[in-house]
Amino acid sequence: MAMQTGKIVSRDEWLAARLELLEEEKAHLRARDALAAQRRALPWVRVETPYLFQSPRGELTLSRLFGDKSQLIVMHFMYGEGWEEACPSCSFWADGYDGTTVHMAHRDAAFVAVSNCPLAQIEAYRKRMGWSFEWVSCHGTSFGHDFHVSFTPEEMERGEVEYNYRRSRFPSSEAPGASVFARDDAGAVYHTYSCFSRGLDNLNVAYQFIDLLPKGRDEEGLSHAMAWVRRHDRYD
Repeated sequence: MAMQTGKIVSRDEWLAARLELLEEEKAHLRARDALAAQRRALPWVRVETPYLFQSPRGELTLSRLFGDKSQLIVMHFMYGEGWEEACPSCSFWADGYDGTTVHMAHRDAAFVAVSNCPLAQIEAYRKRMGWSFEWVSCHGTSFGHDFHVSFTPEEMERGEVEYNYRRSRFPSSEAPGASVFARDDAGAVYHTYSCFSRGLDNLNVAYQFIDLLPKGRDEEGLSHAMAWVRRHDRYD
């Protein structure tokens, strides 16, 4: 799409407009901080199911995914059994993970992606994409279904699944999401938060930069919002 020239003004007029917007940005940041505090204040639910995940390090429990940390972020990565490739949108998000996990580790947080497909599929795709973040398989467990990102054939046939805290139609047997867990000193694991759909928007590093541009995301007129996205090795 061609660049549309914005309104041309003097530097002083631009500065006045920028300062007006700055007040709106500050109000947004204060509101975001307040929302984050509400998120941290949510009650916890103890995880009782003994999930087992397959990893290059062998079979791991949910507790072992924490390593030596007391907090864990799980990215539910859309990649079903037999799929030729993982979801392109989830792959777009994943391109930002490797550079951030080391920093999260210094805030007492582990990070892992989880997919409902065999580990061999994950490892082949990881090698292709050049990623190093931890990525494990929950294939053969109820983990994805329990956290409402994997849907049974019966659910798909009925036409409605539970996703993003409501029942609706969903076009795939796998869905994206993020879940957060905490582990206490006694080793008990608790589910503290999950988000889905547009709730994942702020977790995409590239989009946060693109939103600063004059064109923004430039997705109007596309068949769907991310129709332009390709896996990073498939752009022309």
